[in-house]
Amino acid sequence: MSNHESTSVSDQDSTPLSDDGDTPVSGRADSPVSDGAGTPESAPQSRSARSAGRERPAGRISRFDREHRLDRKLGYAISRLTGQALGPYQTAVIRIGFAGTWLLFLVREFPHRQEMYGPYGPWSWDLAQQLIASNHAFTALMWADSQVWFEIVFGFAVLSAALFMLGWRTRTMSVLFLLGVLSLQNRSIFMGDGGDNVIHLMAIYLVFTRCGQVWSLDARRERRTAAARAREGHEGHPQPDPGGSRPDRAGVALWAVLGLALAAVTLAGKIDGGVLGGWRTIYWGLWAFQALWWLAGRYAARSDQPRIFLDVVANLVHNAALLVIMAEACLIYATAGWYKIQGSRWQDGTAAYYPLHLDYFSPWPALSDLLSASGTMVMLVTYGTVVAQVAFPFTLFNRRVKNVLLAAMMTEHAVIAVVLGLPFFSLAMIAADAVFLPTSFLRRLGGWATRAREWPLFRLPRLGRLGHAGRFGRFGRTLPGLREKSGGGSGGEPGEGAPRPPEAADHPHVGFTA
Repeated sequence: MSNHESTSVSDQDSTPLSDDGDTPVSGRADSPVSDGAGTPESAPQSRSARSAGRERPAGRISRFDREHRLDRKLGYAISRLTGQALGPYQTAVIRIGFAGTWLLFLVREFPHRQEMYGPYGPWSWDLAQQLIASNHAFTALMWADSQVWFEIVFGFAVLSAALFMLGWRTRTMSVLFLLGVLSLQNRSIFMGDGGDNVIHLMAIYLVFTRCGQVWSLDARRERRTAAARAREGHEGHPQPDPGGSRPDRAGVALWAVLGLALAAVTLAGKIDGGVLGGWRTIYWGLWAFQALWWLAGRYAARSDQPRIFLDVVANLVHNAALLVIMAEACLIYATAGWYKIQGSRWQDGTAAYYPLHLDYFSPWPALSDLLSASGTMVMLVTYGTVVAQVAFPFTLFNRRVKNVLLAAMMTEHAVIAVVLGLPFFSLAMIAADAVFLPTSFLRRLGGWATRAREWPLFRLPRLGRLGHAGRFGRFGRTLPGLREKSGGGSGGEPGEGAPRPPEAADHPHVGFTA
């Protein structure tokens, strides 16, 4: 490059630019830059230099925009994870599904409860005590070997499952539901099947979720509380109170009674400490968290910061537990599918034939013979099962494929329930699959249930002097999922505080596009 050319370029680079980075502050921007000797070669070189001068500030602005956009996306994700409990409808469905499955199982096996979990069953109390001493599992049935204590624990498991399904004091009932599941299943661990294992795991995960935001008695109570407070604040004078704004004495009493019971059991040495306190630490931690929640709601008028902090922590724990539930469902299908691939019967397409001809899995022999009569049908069912289970975790990021495969797998579980006589295993797996259902579908399902409740068949009669609607009529309106058009808190426990605003029509989906 000549001296004239270098001089031209350096002169152009040193020219100050305006705020927009395009126009020089002084001089003729559109005229060629002279190198002092009138050499024509200097004009093209100066134009290229001027272009380079424009590109550098534009590049810096572009990088700033990208970083700013990334910061906004990161801030939005953090606000979503901390500001709300995701998937209220999905968690409500799995709460109702698993609690209902366990309740139906206990009612169905009520005549056989002695053989399964009783103190004089095949798996004797002494053998169970030896096993519990080695694996440190929790079961209240090991606290005494009397028949009366067994009946109390069994009735407790049935009652806690029913109340948890309805969503009454959801946080407390989730812990009591866990106690019932662990007490019975850990008493005779060899009595269960795959469905019992799924219920066992999900009962632990549900303790950490806010699964009573919708379709629960807690959500109904919070709506009534909000309505009562709105009436009291309207025009500055109180209005007739239907009972929704009274102090939550029932929650405080329940919390106090359970605290006394937990203290008595702990002092008696009935709960094994284990590593870092084990179940003893978990139960006392959950009980103490309810006390903090009540205190934050009780003194919210002085400062909202404690309640906001606890709400953020609860949302984070809920979202993490929801992610674990989704990962658990994917892991179940993935491991089942990959183990099937290694079997020779699954490889040659005949595996579905053999369970259909086992007497233990043939409640309807004629139906089993009909399905196994066609070799093509057996092959399609065998290969279709393997493909669906292996492919399911990989289809979660595609809405349409995931929904189609999810419907196929739920249908398959329904067929297994009827043909192979495994209703509770199928119900447990369908409840686990429900965590991936689209929110829009679940909202429509709630609308259908609301309209179905208005049918004359489901209307309960009014009973005389029990009020203008009757006690039974009012109870009918408390069934979960019938009028919930907005989300409430998971409700419950001592002094569950301020109600939540109604949900938007485009409520966020769970984890993946649905």
